[in-house]
Amino acid sequence: MTENEPQQPQSSPWAPSGAGRADAGDRQQGAGVPEDGGAGAVQGSSEPSGGTGAGGAVQGSAAAPEPSAHGVRQGDTARLDDGGASAPQGEAAPPETGDHGASQGSAVPPETAGQGALQGSTPAAAAGTPSAPYGSAASPAPGFPGNPIGSPGAVQGSAGQPSTGWGSAQPLGGPGVQQGTPGRPGPYFAPPGSTMTQPRPRERGRGKVVAGVTALVLAVGGVAGGVGGYLGYQAADQARPVTNALNAPPPAQQTGNPTAGSIEQVAQKVLPTVVQVQVSGGAGSGIVVSSDGLVLTNNHVVESAAGGGPIRVQFQDGKTAAAKIVGRDPTSDLAVLKADGVSGLATAELGSSGDLRIGQQVVAVGSPFDLNGTVTSGIVSSLNRPVKAGGEDGSQTTVLNAIQTDAAINPGNSGGPLVDMQGRVVGVNSAIYSPNRQGSQAGSVGIGFAIPIDQAKRTAKELSETGKATQTVLGVQVVDNQTGGALVKDVTAGGAADQAGLKAGDVITRFGDRPIATSDALVAAVRSRAPGEKVQMTVGGKTVEVTLGSQPVETR
Repeated sequence: MTENEPQQPQSSPWAPSGAGRADAGDRQQGAGVPEDGGAGAVQGSSEPSGGTGAGGAVQGSAAAPEPSAHGVRQGDTARLDDGGASAPQGEAAPPETGDHGASQGSAVPPETAGQGALQGSTPAAAAGTPSAPYGSAASPAPGFPGNPIGSPGAVQGSAGQPSTGWGSAQPLGGPGVQQGTPGRPGPYFAPPGSTMTQPRPRERGRGKVVAGVTALVLAVGGVAGGVGGYLGYQAADQARPVTNALNAPPPAQQTGNPTAGSIEQVAQKVLPTVVQVQVSGGAGSGIVVSSDGLVLTNNHVVESAAGGGPIRVQFQDGKTAAAKIVGRDPTSDLAVLKADGVSGLATAELGSSGDLRIGQQVVAVGSPFDLNGTVTSGIVSSLNRPVKAGGEDGSQTTVLNAIQTDAAINPGNSGGPLVDMQGRVVGVNSAIYSPNRQGSQAGSVGIGFAIPIDQAKRTAKELSETGKATQTVLGVQVVDNQTGGALVKDVTAGGAADQAGLKAGDVITRFGDRPIATSDALVAAVRSRAPGEKVQMTVGGKTVEVTLGSQPVETR
């Protein structure tokens, strides 16, 4: 049962235990109903009287009355014959058929025609029999209706019906049963003459009202509890101790090595191998490729000092050294410098650009806007991107087959390394895309370009050994074709294309494994190869093989 559910009404302990006849009136306690004018047995007789019309035995009589006699004196022991009114009080013998009822206290049920059992008997009345006198098991009647005090009857508490703690032995000399005899349990009846009152029935709708009131009380209690809880929380919160981070001790210093493959580890490995290249009017970055001071950088970083202008390199420890140009290649935007009077320098580890993957994480290091030793990170955004080294104004001879990255590259990063997460150089930062070329100096918009290290390494080796660089060439002049591909406008006599049978007007749509959509794409694809390589090309729907040539790079 839930907390607010109305209680079910309890059964009253004062309810009658049996139902009486509707025509039953007030009778003397224990009296039977005689037939043919018979008066009935006197309470306490011990023997039935014979003869139809016998009135009954006087209480306590032992003699049987004569026919037509009205009764037997008290104390007779005569037994009632057929037609007798009742058995004496306390007798155990059943009455014959037609008896009006058993005497008070008898244990035998009356037959079908019997009128009822006297008080204290234990019979179960048959169907259709009239109600038994008060005290019988069939139908007790509260209040002893019509029975004057002192009239004969069974002693209260007999086996027929226990009472509520009053009365004892029968005062008129009848045998009776003393109080306490086993029978029906419980105090069910009031003393004679008292008025029985039934419990007042619960008014309809009262349970709903009580439930509603209970719910309202609970709701009010809940609100009050919530308000009290909030006020208590506020008070407790205000009582909390104040913590001040300014008074906290500093954390322990990091002493462990950086995690392998982290940007931190890459920075620690690469920074000592990166220098700032200073020229009159500007500065860029460079990569130390030998411990005796060879530095790889961009041609456009040192081009202004090519006529003999001063060049200095600054190392990560702050030391500087004068430097001179060993060689440069404007077509690949690369140059090699030599720092004077240095030795034992930390050198960069060169990787491979041939196995780079789009989405691979990379780190850029350099001196953007004269901020020496700046580290930024990003990914490889694209590969084989055709980019003119000198910007949009550069000639087709300076087109690069570039690596595109979103690592922040700004003016001053040029010539610095783009490295993988093992700290190996995979490209040389060279250019950025700027949507607004006029006005202030351009900055990073997340589109930067680097020269693949495979191409840069080959060129740097030539420059450091000979001071000169050779350029890979196909031996054609090309323009964009309107329907896609590179349209051949002129073929160099004796060149690689001429030897492969190409003619003016041919359209090249594939070079090796790379589709060709524009003329710059073809130039970038040729620059990605070394002189003397054999390459399959698709020309006008047919495949031809060409052996790439070379030519020395002229510098001004």
